[in-house]
Amino acid sequence: MDSLNATHSSSRTVAVLLPLPLAGPYDYAVPDGVALSPGDIVTAPLGARQMVGVVWGAAKGGVAPTKLKPVRAKLDLPPLPDDLRRFIDWVAAYTLAAPGAVLRLAMRAPSAMQTPQRLQTVYRAGGPLPEKITPARERVLACAKTAPLSVAELARKAEVSTSVVRGLVDAGTLLPVVVARASVVEKPDAEHPGPQLSEHQTVSARALCDAVQAQTYSCSLLHGVTGSGKTEVYFEAITQALRRGKQALVLLPEIALTVQFLERFAARFGCLPAQWHSQLAEPKRRDIWRAVACGEARVVVGARSALYLPFAELGLIIVDEEHDAAYKQEDGVTYHARDMAVVRAHLTDIPIVLSSATPSLETMVNAQTGRYRHLLLPDRHGGALLPGIEAVDMRAAGLPAGQFLSPRLAHLMAQTLARGEQVLLFLNRRGYAPLTLCRACGSRMECPNCSAWLVEHRFHNRMLCHHCGHEAQKPKACPTCGEADRLVACGPGIERLAEEVAGAFPEFIPAILSGDNSVAQARETIAAFTRGETRLLIGTQIVAKGHHFPGLTLVGVIDADLGLAGGDLRAAERTFQMLHQVSGRAGREKQAGRAVLQTYMPEHPVMQALISGNQAKFLEAESAARQARTLPPFGRLAALIISGPDQEQVRGFAVALARAAPHGANLHVLGPAPAPLALLRGRHRTRLLLMATRQHDVQALLRAWLARVKIPPAVRLSVDVDPYSFM
Repeated sequence: MDSLNATHSSSRTVAVLLPLPLAGPYDYAVPDGVALSPGDIVTAPLGARQMVGVVWGAAKGGVAPTKLKPVRAKLDLPPLPDDLRRFIDWVAAYTLAAPGAVLRLAMRAPSAMQTPQRLQTVYRAGGPLPEKITPARERVLACAKTAPLSVAELARKAEVSTSVVRGLVDAGTLLPVVVARASVVEKPDAEHPGPQLSEHQTVSARALCDAVQAQTYSCSLLHGVTGSGKTEVYFEAITQALRRGKQALVLLPEIALTVQFLERFAARFGCLPAQWHSQLAEPKRRDIWRAVACGEARVVVGARSALYLPFAELGLIIVDEEHDAAYKQEDGVTYHARDMAVVRAHLTDIPIVLSSATPSLETMVNAQTGRYRHLLLPDRHGGALLPGIEAVDMRAAGLPAGQFLSPRLAHLMAQTLARGEQVLLFLNRRGYAPLTLCRACGSRMECPNCSAWLVEHRFHNRMLCHHCGHEAQKPKACPTCGEADRLVACGPGIERLAEEVAGAFPEFIPAILSGDNSVAQARETIAAFTRGETRLLIGTQIVAKGHHFPGLTLVGVIDADLGLAGGDLRAAERTFQMLHQVSGRAGREKQAGRAVLQTYMPEHPVMQALISGNQAKFLEAESAARQARTLPPFGRLAALIISGPDQEQVRGFAVALARAAPHGANLHVLGPAPAPLALLRGRHRTRLLLMATRQHDVQALLRAWLARVKIPPAVRLSVDVDPYSFM
C-alpha cells in the first residue's frame, strides 16, 4: 500500500473502502489541496449518503478521473494502522467475507469518527445553596468541592441519578467551568509491585518477557492447571510491554462478567484497564476507540471484537481461556478470535500468549509440533491441591421422577454446608425445564419460528425460545387438544434445580447465575459468592470461566453427559474442558476441594479422564481419533448454510449447489441435508460440508465453487470456514 500524496499525484484518485458488505474499495477523486495517504479516514459520497471510509491505496482505474466523485473531507483522526489494514484484508480473504464488512468491525464506534471535542464543561461547588438539601444533594456537593467534575462523573461518585446533579446546576449551586478534556483512561503503572511468583511461574514469566523484549512474532501456550496463577504470569509480560512503551491487548471470553479479573489488574497495575465489549454505551465506545488510536489506552481488556481496534503501538496480545467457544463469531463475518489473534500478531510482528488450563486440541498440536512454545505450570499456586473428582452412576441411583440430586451429592452438600463452606451446582441448561409436553395428546410446546422447543422460565412466568427470542405466557390448556392442566415440565433447568435445592436445604437460599441475568445482576451474584455472603450457587457455563471463589470446596455437576449429545466433532473435547474448568473452581485456597459428576456413562473416556486427572491421555486419544478421520486440526472443514423463507426454494438451490461442488482426491462434500435447526427465525435452513486435507486451498475451492452458481434473491448463503457449530 504505497503512500499517496495528492499534491504530486498525477491521477489525483484514491481507492476508499467503506464499512459496508461490498466487494472492495471504490475509486474517488482527490480534491485540490488535499493530501491523502493509505489509512486516512475520510468522508465520501455513496449515492445520496455521505459515508465514513478509509483510504485503502491507489485507485483501481477503469473510470476517467473526471467522472469520479470527490472525497468530501479528511477527518482529524489518526490513520488506520498499516498492520490493521493488512489484517482486515487477510480476514476477508480467509473467511470469504466482503472487505468492507470486516472493516466495519474496526469502526464499531460511529461517533468516534466525528471531530473530537477538545474542551468540556465541568462543575464545581460555589453557588448559593438551594432551599431544599437532600442527602443525595449533600453527596453531590461534597464531591464537587474536591475537584470540578462532569455531570456523569458527579452522579457516579455521589451514587445518584444525573437528574439530581442537573437540578443543582439549574439552581445555580453548581457552577460551570470549561477545561481541556481529560484522558478517559488511566495509565497503568509498570513499576507497581506484583506478588511473589513460584519457581514455575518465574520461569514462564521470564520466557514471556524475553519474547516481548525481542518484539518479533512468537506464539506461546501458557498451560497451567486451574489455580496455577497463569494471570500473574502474563501480567509480567504486560509489565514488560508497558516498559517498552507498547500497548497490550488481553482478550477474554466473557469480558462483561470479569469483575475478578479487573480487580486483580487494578491491584497489580494501580488502575483499571480500558475495556471494550458490547455492553459499552456509545460515548464510552467513542472515547475508548480514540484513546486506543492515539495510544493513550496502554492496556485494553476486551471481548473478541477488541481484536479490530486501531492500536497505535500494539506490542503484545494475550488470549485468556483460549479454548473457549465464545471466541467463535457465528453471525456476520464468521471468524475465530483466537486464530485471528495469532494472525494479527504475525502481521504486526509481535508476541502472542495463549493461556488455558484445558488448551484446545488445535493449540496443543501446534505446541507439540514446535510451532508454539509450550510453558507449563503443573501446580496450584500457594500449595493448594487439585480437587478430587468422583463419578456417581445415575443408573444405580434410583431417583424418583422429578428429582435430580443423587443421595451421594446431597449428602456431600449437607456436610459441606455444615462446615460453613460453599457449594456450586453446575447445570448447563437455562430456565425451569427444556421441554413442556401435554400428557393428554403428547404434543410439545414448540417455537413458531424455529425447530426448537420453548423453554419454560417459571420464575418469570414465560415460555422462551433461546434461539430467536420468541416468548409467550405458558397456557393453562394445551394449544393442540384443549385439555386443561395437562401440560408438564420435562427435564431440569437451573430454576427447577433451585426449587429442589431449596426444598432439601431450606435454611440456604441458592443464588442463580446464567445468561438470563443482566450484566449487573451477574456481577453482583459473583461478587456476593466471592465474599462468602451466598453459600449455594447454581449456574450454567458462566460459572466455569476463570472465577476464584475462596470458600468453595464442593462442585456438583448435575448432568455431566449433557454436552456429549449430538454429532459435534468437538463434543468430547468441549465436555472435558467445561467439566474440568468447573471442577477446578473447588478447593483453590487452603481447604481441600471435591467435584462430583452425576453421569449415566461413567465408563465414557471423558469421565474416565476427568476422574483420573489424565488430561494428556485424553488429548492423545482425541488427537488420534481426529487424525484417523482427517478432521481438524489434521484436516480442513468449511460449512455452507443455505436459508430462506421458502423451503422448496432453499432445497432446490441446495441441490444445485451440491451438483456444482468441487471434486478431487481427498476432497468430500457432504449434503445437502437439513440443518439440526432446520427452521431458525422463520427461515428454512440446509447445510453442506466441505471436507479436505490441509494441503488443499479451501478458500480457492470455495470461490470457484460459488462462482458456478447464481444465488436466488430470497436465498441467503453463509460460508463458515473452520466451523465450530454444526447447528
